[in-house]
Amino acid sequence: MLEIARLNGGSDCFELDFVKREATPEPAMKLGIRLHLAGLSLSDTISILDRLGVERCRTTVHNWVQKADLQPLGGANPDHVAVDETVIQLNDERFWLYAAVDTDTNRLLHVKLSPTRNQAITEMFLSELREKHLVDDAVFLVDSAPWLQAALHRHGLDYRYEKHGNRNSVERVFRELKRRTNQFSNCFSHAEADTVENWLQAFAFAWNQLI
Repeated sequence: MLEIARLNGGSDCFELDFVKREATPEPAMKLGIRLHLAGLSLSDTISILDRLGVERCRTTVHNWVQKADLQPLGGANPDHVAVDETVIQLNDERFWLYAAVDTDTNRLLHVKLSPTRNQAITEMFLSELREKHLVDDAVFLVDSAPWLQAALHRHGLDYRYEKHGNRNSVERVFRELKRRTNQFSNCFSHAEADTVENWLQAFAFAWNQLI
C-alpha cells in the first residue's frame, strides 16, 4: 500500500497553473491532490479537508487532479526497462494499460491507455517512451507477448525475455493500481477514456514521488 506520509516532495513538487481560477487556497488543493493520489478515496480526502476547515465535494477534488495535469517527468536514462500491459475496465469496456518501469529505481517512465493491444499500438507507446527518455541503449525486459517483441525489434531496441526477476517491478505497479481501482469496484464508471488516462498519468506521478 502506498504510504501517504511518504508523498513528501513538499508543496513545490508540482505546480497548479489553474489555481487563479479556484476559490480554494492553493495549499489545500495541493494537499487534497496529494492525499487522493497517495491512496485515499475521494470521500476520505474531503473528510480530511473538512477537518481543516475546507468544505469541498468529491467532484471538486477529482477536478483538481484532472486540471493539475500531472505526469511522470522525462529525461531518465535507465539501464533496464520492464514493459507490460494489463486490462483496465472502463464502464462496460476493456482497455489496455501499457506501462514502462525503470527496474533499478522502480519509477514509472510512461503509461498509455488503449482500447486494444497490437503491434501498432505498442510501437506508438515505444515511440512516446523514446521521446520522453533516453532508452535506446537500455535492455527491455518483456514477457512472451509477440506484439511487444515485434514492436521492440521494429524500433531496433534490445530486449530479453524474463518471466520473473527484475520484470516484477512493473507487476508491483499493476498490483498497486488494481488495489486503487478496487476502490471503484475495479472499474472506472461514468468516465471518458481521456479522463481515465489523465488520472493514470497522475497516479504514475504520485508513484514516482512515493518510492
